[in-house]
Amino acid sequence: MKWRVPELPEADLSRIIEMAWEDRTPFDAIEASYGFSEQQVIAIMRRHLKGGSFRLWRKRVTSRSTKHIATRPAGVQRAYCPTQYKQR
Repeated sequence: MKWRVPELPEADLSRIIEMAWEDRTPFDAIEASYGFSEQQVIAIMRRHLKGGSFRLWRKRVTSRSTKHIATRPAGVQRAYCPTQYKQR
């Protein structure tokens, strides 16, 4: 049975896509925040990105060890860069 991509609020969809594009945000963090597995995130990205953008993202994610907690270097404990959410 194929998983169906649910209709998501625009803000949630935007944040999931943003987290998926971030190099240091593992799929486990997306699952903890939104409840979507890696395969479900891939389905969301496939549905909501243009074909070329999806292929570029898949190529990028495939080569990133930081997208999977099990393959991350031991010293990396955060899901995002410390300067990413600076207050102005």
